[in-house]
Amino acid sequence: MYDDEDLISLLEGEELESPLDHLEPLTAEVEAYKPNPDAMLALLEDPQTQQRMLAARAFCELEDRRATPHLIHLLSDTCPLVRVSAAYAIGRNPDSNAVLPLIEQLNVDWNGYVRKGIVWALGNCRDRRSLVPLAEALKTDISAVRLWAASSLAQMAGVSYEGVVGAIPPLIEALVNDPVAAVRSNCAWAIGQLCRELPSNVVYATAIDALIQAFAEDEDLGVREDSKASLLGVGDPRGLQLIETLEQEGWF
Repeated sequence: MYDDEDLISLLEGEELESPLDHLEPLTAEVEAYKPNPDAMLALLEDPQTQQRMLAARAFCELEDRRATPHLIHLLSDTCPLVRVSAAYAIGRNPDSNAVLPLIEQLNVDWNGYVRKGIVWALGNCRDRRSLVPLAEALKTDISAVRLWAASSLAQMAGVSYEGVVGAIPPLIEALVNDPVAAVRSNCAWAIGQLCRELPSNVVYATAIDALIQAFAEDEDLGVREDSKASLLGVGDPRGLQLIETLEQEGWF
């Protein structure tokens, strides 16, 4: 599975630079010990943008349900640095009450890095309502967002059988068609995670077929390796047989 650094190194000619890439550490004191939750709660409503941002980022380290209503409010802050910090803080403090506000902001936010944080938070919230917006982000958003939308859809494994079944088709479509190898690799990883929760049915067979096709045909070595890892992790007999056959022939 790939992360943002992998994606940036693999993409050529696509502009991914953002001020959000250069966030400084919270403070030296925060690195030495966790900030005081009560103090950070108060700063979430501070009129100064810098203070709101630092407080939101503090809750990327802290787990405190009292912060959730404030973080939800900050999702629509005028400053994208505050919004992205709030999104990641909600991901650290997932709450079902945050799901709809996250989805609403995902639909309107102009900043791709904020949307990336939102799809990560939606995955961590593990809520059935996240399925459709995550699938849409995987299909239509920029590369950095698609990368994390694929990973977040894997979280449907902890939601419900219906969530797993709903997540498989968009992941297969992206595994086959996405132009960015790193996104396809994350799709292969996510499909492997979801297949572990499926019985041997049509949906499972279709997902395994997609992994086998990616392993045998994708032009990118990383995608093939991630597809192979997913097949090995699931332990599907057809996939294992194909891997063994191709390795014996010296293909891989």
